[in-house]
Amino acid sequence: MVLIAPSILSADFSRLDAEIEALDKAGADYIHLDVMDGRFVPNFTFGAPLIRQVRSASKLPFDVHLMITEPDKQLGAFAAAGADILTVHFEACPKLEPIINQIHLLGLKAGVSLKPKTPPEVLNGVLDKLDQVLVMTVEPGFGGQTFMQDQLFKIAWLKEHTKGKNIKIEVDGGINPQTAALCRAQGADILVAGTAVFKDKNYRANMDALR
Repeated sequence: MVLIAPSILSADFSRLDAEIEALDKAGADYIHLDVMDGRFVPNFTFGAPLIRQVRSASKLPFDVHLMITEPDKQLGAFAAAGADILTVHFEACPKLEPIINQIHLLGLKAGVSLKPKTPPEVLNGVLDKLDQVLVMTVEPGFGGQTFMQDQLFKIAWLKEHTKGKNIKIEVDGGINPQTAALCRAQGADILVAGTAVFKDKNYRANMDALR
């Protein structure tokens, strides 16, 4: 069954601990945290201090998506804050393999994310080193965008090229019950969803609809 990683960007930040606890009780598989620095993407969200503050709200894996420039300079801070998975952007890493190695040396799982215009073939040299690949089905930086169906081929490509490997394929952007079905059909393992989970307080029913 596909795993659900609610993105807390759509949560109520005035009661974030309670929101994460509610997601945990409702059956979330991961907690997805979108870190934006206002440089790699035009928006700004939060950093390691917030992750540290909410870490005690759940024992679920903290799936941290770093939409930041020079992520190698901040990996240690996010590891210390309580991240379990660190996903960097291919486009932000001139030398990707050392960063993947650095994440593993910190004892965390390593992921790489691809913007819509980035072809999956760029990962040919490092796929065996990854724990996760995050396919962006919107342009990163803002929530509530429309799902790009022309990105589905990347999920299928990754499914084919990761056969026999313990690598999760994650999809983020415009996920709702309809687009979730398209992603599952291509082989997605993890779906990141914000609006579709937080549209009302029925978190369990909303996540079940995605599954």
